[in-house]
Amino acid sequence: MTARMERLVDTVIEDERWLTLSLDDLGEKAASAALAEVGLGIGGFQICIMGCDDQRIAELNADFRGKPQPTNVLSWPSEERGSETPGEAPERPDPGSFEEPEELGDIALAYETCLREAGEQGKRALDHVTHLIVHGTLHLLGYDHMTDEDADLMETIEIRALDRLGVANPY
Repeated sequence: MTARMERLVDTVIEDERWLTLSLDDLGEKAASAALAEVGLGIGGFQICIMGCDDQRIAELNADFRGKPQPTNVLSWPSEERGSETPGEAPERPDPGSFEEPEELGDIALAYETCLREAGEQGKRALDHVTHLIVHGTLHLLGYDHMTDEDADLMETIEIRALDRLGVANPY
């Protein structure tokens, strides 16, 4: 009997160029590092990451945020998890079971925007996309950057998670 390996990330590829960056494995590693940094394991959780293009993310951005232009990453938490107190970590979600994991939410990434930004910032595309997945995962957990205190907390966690993965501080 072989043990089935539980995966944190379910990847949906709408733009096949994401296959060149192994989005499936990259998403698993980046999201796992984000969860580990806030004291959560991957067991009992599920995230969906969609790799799409600029046109698709512009449609999603228009539909959900009223901004009809491409962006690098969008995230949709399955429920509101944010803290009421600026700079305070949100409550951690409870894991579900292997059969019914707790769905944290969805993340969408736009291929053209991500690669353009990486080039403009002098970063490796893999490193930039890794950062965006960590960032999106933290949004699913209730972290945000609406206040300076919240941004400081979120960026500190991002930097530590990226360091786990050998990715330099993006800030």
